[in-house]
Amino acid sequence: MQETIAVNEAKMTEPDFWNDSESAQKIIDETNDAKGQLDTFKKLDDAWQDLQVATELLADGPDAELTKQLDAGIPKLQESMREYELNQLLSGPYDRNDALVEIHPGAGGTEAQDWASMLLRMYTRWAQNRHFNVETLDYLAGDEAGVKSVTIQITGHNAYGLLRSEKGIHRLVRISPFDSAGRRHTSFASVDIMPVLNDDISIKIRPEDLRVDVYRSSGAGGQHINKTSSAVRITHLPTGIVTQSQAQRSQLQNRETAMAMLRSKLYERAQEEQKQKEAAIQGEQKEIGWGSQIRSYVFHPYTMVKDHRTNYETSNGQAVMDGDLDGFIYAYLQWELARHQAHIS
Repeated sequence: MQETIAVNEAKMTEPDFWNDSESAQKIIDETNDAKGQLDTFKKLDDAWQDLQVATELLADGPDAELTKQLDAGIPKLQESMREYELNQLLSGPYDRNDALVEIHPGAGGTEAQDWASMLLRMYTRWAQNRHFNVETLDYLAGDEAGVKSVTIQITGHNAYGLLRSEKGIHRLVRISPFDSAGRRHTSFASVDIMPVLNDDISIKIRPEDLRVDVYRSSGAGGQHINKTSSAVRITHLPTGIVTQSQAQRSQLQNRETAMAMLRSKLYERAQEEQKQKEAAIQGEQKEIGWGSQIRSYVFHPYTMVKDHRTNYETSNGQAVMDGDLDGFIYAYLQWELARHQAHIS
C-alpha cells in the first residue's frame, strides 16, 4: 500500500498528469483508497501493540484495570480485524454496489414456490440485520402459496460483494407442510445476484432491440394497483432476457427500473460468457443444472445447512433462515481468494 501511494503521488507531480482526466481521477481514487486502507491497518497495529504491552505487564502481577482493558480490547480488535479482512476480500470492481436478487422456484409447484418465498424471507432478514434497505421491484405470487418469481433490490455498502456468494441453485429437504401424508420432499430454487450498475458503466442497448409491454400491477403496492397499466416488461430480443418492474406508481419510473435491471443482466451475462471462455481454455468441466446446487438446507431427518463449494456447514438451520448468512459469505470469499491464488500460481 505504501508503494502504491508513493508511485501514484509521483505520477501526480508529472506535468501531463491531467491530460487524461479520466485516467488521472482513477489514480487519485486508487491513492485515496490505499491511504484509507493503510490508515486502518496502522490503527489495527497500534491496538495490537497496546494489547501486547498490557499482556506483558499483567505477567508481572494482577491488575484490575489492565484486565478490564484486555477483556474489552481483545474482542473489539478481533471484530475490527475480521471487518478489515472482509473488506480486503471484497476487491471486485462492483463489490461495493447495491445488489439485485432474483429468485425463481424449480419444478414442483406449491412446494418449490414456498421454498422460494422462504429464501426471499431469508435474504430480507439478512439485509435488515445489516440495516440495509430492501425494495421489491417485481413480485408474482404462487398459485396456492409462495412466489413464482420475485426481484428485490438490496441497498447498502458492499451489498453485491457480500451477496454474490448466493448465486446458484439452493436445495431444500424437509417434511412438506403441503403433503397430508407427511412425506419428505426435495425442492429447488435458483437465486441470481447482479450488481446495480452506476450510470458511468457503459452497456450498449439499442432501442430497436427492445420490446416494451405495459400491464396492470399484480403485487402489493396500494390503492393504485390494477387501476392503471403502470407495470413495465422489457424484452431484449437478441438475448431473450426479460426484466419487469411494478414497484413504482408511474409507468416511466417502472420503465427506468426495468432498464436498469436489464443493464445489470446484460453485464452479468457478459461476465458469465467470459468465465465460460476461460473455463474452456483451462479445461474445466462444470455441470449446469439442478444437480449442481451450491447449498443444501436439510430439515429432516436431521438439521444441517451445508455449502457444497466451501464445505462450510451449520446445524442451526433456523438461524440461517432468519438471515444468519455471514459464516457462509465469509467462507465463500476466502474460498474464492484461494482459488484465484491457486490459478495465478
